[in-house]
Amino acid sequence: MLAERSLGNPEAGVTVQEFFSLTCSHCAAFHNDTFPRVKAELIDTGKVRLVWRDFPLDQAALAAAAIARAMPAERYEAFIGMLFRAQAQWVRRSFIEDLTRLAALAGMPRATVEAALASEALQRGILEGRLAAEQRFRIEATPSFVFNDRTPAVSGAIGFERFAREAGLG
Repeated sequence: MLAERSLGNPEAGVTVQEFFSLTCSHCAAFHNDTFPRVKAELIDTGKVRLVWRDFPLDQAALAAAAIARAMPAERYEAFIGMLFRAQAQWVRRSFIEDLTRLAALAGMPRATVEAALASEALQRGILEGRLAAEQRFRIEATPSFVFNDRTPAVSGAIGFERFAREAGLG
């Protein structure tokens, strides 16, 4: 089982699980357009706790997730934010070199990147998490959001108002 990556007060009244793929343009749209407001108005105020769940859709997303998981927990959010903002650049090229370069900008040595990419246990853990999400929450698309373990999941790059409404806060 991989260590949880989350943001917000563990005692928040609402826990939202976000199932995402780092190569998904809809996930990037949510993270770049809606997430800043969700963070400022719902997470930072203690109303919502967000738990990130890897749901890689392809090999590039799996590699990016493995590198992100190898980041120290306190740098995870900033790193996936960087990946989402630069997604159009790294996802189309030789993604390993681009991911290695981005990880270096985030302070990760090349040897750590290579170890993360070579770790079968890490990649298996990520893929097992994806399978568990498919089975438990019937996740079929990214991004998908599960509010307080309520099914069905809400899928798509939803806006702030819908996010707040689904969380019971708007």
